[in-house]
Amino acid sequence: MALLTEKEISSALEALDGWQRKGEEIEKTFVLRNFVDSMGFVNKVALLSEMADHHPDILIRWNKVSITLSTHSEGGITEKDLSLAGEIEKAL
Repeated sequence: MALLTEKEISSALEALDGWQRKGEEIEKTFVLRNFVDSMGFVNKVALLSEMADHHPDILIRWNKVSITLSTHSEGGITEKDLSLAGEIEKAL
């Protein structure tokens, strides 16, 4: 899978509320009601990630869940990252 251009990444991020580029990754922090809701959300993300065979870095801080996506095998951001970000948005 090919790396996306700067223009492709910028355009896609405009459609993904709250997602930001951090170097060669995209990330977003989700704020939920409590720890139980955070864990439920993470379980949804885990299922989506398995189906996509693309696994994010996830940091859980009580009611905050930070998701970071990058296609490490390609060395940056690909369509896989943007596609999974979109699926994660739908899961929320």
